[in-house]
Amino acid sequence: MLGILGGTFDPIHFGHLRPALEVQQALGLDEVRLIPLRDPPHRNQPLTTVNQRLLMLQAAVKGLPGFSIDTQELERNGKSYTVETLRSLRKEVGETPICLLIGSDAFQQFHNWHKPDEILQLAHLIVMQRPDDSEINPVSLTKDKITQSPKLLNTSPGGSILFQPVTQLDISSTSIRALIRNHQSPRYLLPDDVLEIIQTDQLYK
Repeated sequence: MLGILGGTFDPIHFGHLRPALEVQQALGLDEVRLIPLRDPPHRNQPLTTVNQRLLMLQAAVKGLPGFSIDTQELERNGKSYTVETLRSLRKEVGETPICLLIGSDAFQQFHNWHKPDEILQLAHLIVMQRPDDSEINPVSLTKDKITQSPKLLNTSPGGSILFQPVTQLDISSTSIRALIRNHQSPRYLLPDDVLEIIQTDQLYK
């Protein structure tokens, strides 16, 4: 199975990496691809350039087995819609199950995404659920797709929703950028190699 995790990663940190690693291990994913967005539809533009974010991602996953970076959204003009990426991946991997990793906050808004029905046809949704997440109330679009069986994911290319518990890490890119602006160190919130790039290039000052 292929797992994918999208985001601006501005910068990438352990709040991205640790839950993705836990999902990879729990579900036995053959690969996890981090997919940086070029132009996110539902948030502000990243503060750093495409190349800077890509360098930070490369530093973060270096030596991490089963993790890779997919740059297709950086290379595509216009808004970075998940459905377009999944269409491309489906052509690449055939009937291999694709698991789209998202947070519980994102899942609550999933019905507002671009073409959510098609997304669910193309991939399984893995909702990374932290211990203090509030109760999630699936909308009618997703209620009948929920499963509690990870083994079921292997039986079809997509179409199911699984809630996967992950470790609570209250880390955000926003808080890291704020620390740097305030001349405080974000060490231990993100990989040292990523922090080195931030310091060398004077990012987020």
